[in-house]
Amino acid sequence: MNLRDLLYTVTLNAVVGSTDVIISQLKFDSREVEFNDCFIAIKGSEVDGHQYIQKAIEKGALAIICEELPEHIINGITYVQVDDTKKALAIMAASYFGNPSKKLKLIGITGTNGKTTIATLLYQLFKNAGFQVGLISTVKIMILNEEFKATHTTPDSLTLNSYLNKMVFEGVDYCFMEVSSHGIHQKRTEGLHFEGGIFTNLTQDHLDYHKTFAAYRDVKKIFFDQLPKGAFALVNEDDKNGMVMMQNTKARRFTYALKTQANFKAQVLENQFSGLLLKINSSELWSKLIGEFNAYNLLAIYGVATICGLEELEVLRLISELESVSGRFQYQISDSKITAIVDYAHTPDALKNVLETINSIRTGNETLITVVGCGGNRDAGKRPKMGHIASALSDKVIFTSDNPRNEDPDAIIRDIEKGVEPQNFKKTLAISNRRQAIKTACQLATENDIILIAGKGHETYQEIKGERFDFDDFKIVNSFLKELNK
Repeated sequence: MNLRDLLYTVTLNAVVGSTDVIISQLKFDSREVEFNDCFIAIKGSEVDGHQYIQKAIEKGALAIICEELPEHIINGITYVQVDDTKKALAIMAASYFGNPSKKLKLIGITGTNGKTTIATLLYQLFKNAGFQVGLISTVKIMILNEEFKATHTTPDSLTLNSYLNKMVFEGVDYCFMEVSSHGIHQKRTEGLHFEGGIFTNLTQDHLDYHKTFAAYRDVKKIFFDQLPKGAFALVNEDDKNGMVMMQNTKARRFTYALKTQANFKAQVLENQFSGLLLKINSSELWSKLIGEFNAYNLLAIYGVATICGLEELEVLRLISELESVSGRFQYQISDSKITAIVDYAHTPDALKNVLETINSIRTGNETLITVVGCGGNRDAGKRPKMGHIASALSDKVIFTSDNPRNEDPDAIIRDIEKGVEPQNFKKTLAISNRRQAIKTACQLATENDIILIAGKGHETYQEIKGERFDFDDFKIVNSFLKELNK
């Protein structure tokens, strides 16, 4: 494409050379640059792309987008200076692929918990309703029935627009997409046209990145501030931050709630391991999903489907057919009648929700054993909170590794243990090897007991010292329970 066309709507500070040149591709990794490419120099948290401008030119880059012009200017190369190269990349990527988000209905889901479940179940529901559907989630990317591997909750701008372009080519009507705070802050969603946005809730997470809760909240709010006038904003009225998201949005406003008045209101009538009986507005329905947190997720899905024009009774029928999402309250009952639950709960609020759900369903005669850890090189402030919640709401707790990354697993566990109250220490064990921790939980369990393995959910790996090792909580607990039955 012509560079001049790609720069349309990008705010330019300075241009050296001609923008009337034909660009092959956009690249922000200098190692991938080829002849006649445009290199966008991104300032990351660890690496500054401006240091690789010369390398990109040597590999054939014809144009450079940067925040600071290099001291050495080379004739025949076009340099474009902008305030924010992340934002420029997002806008240019959308233009490069023909603004695909305007050619389908793109609906974004943001919040601390529930994004994956809502996005995935909306994909299921609209697919079952007969629409051509796409999904961009933490777990996977789907274009109709074709699955692609996901590497980030919200992919980089080029990857994002590339997938959206493929969806347009395949005739997708609706795409449901998780929108992370990192993705918003790093401008990956700039230049995208959203048909609607959903806010789930806001609890502590990612403070290693955002530093304060207020900053984390305000980044989420940007997503709703940028929704166009014709779009819709659907927020959880029971979360005090829901109205904050609405403050400056130009979109049509809708709310959902279990505890307060809202456009879409639900009541939990029954909550069992077999599912939920809900009353949504004035209609009852049975869902295979479990727990109050899933009642919120289902209500958000009901709201989106209704706003998008699906008939109410059809929506209720489709919701009743929805299957749970991989790694989200995924459970199995062994031959020895031990219930093992695997859940992605990796924030204090998510862990609390899952444990409270289990405790509300159980008889009290069984033992609840929780296996939980916290990720390394991430928000350390939530570790004591996780320890406090796990030890207060479980009968036994095994603190273990999650993805320790480059941190010492035992040091992470010591941080978690700081939140355990003195009267609960007798409930706890520390086993840093996650496989051994799961095995120990299975050995401690007897008939009718419940094991919760929290933190990793759908993830099928453990990340240690820069390497990823195969590790699937669900498969591992299943194998240990089968061994015990022999």
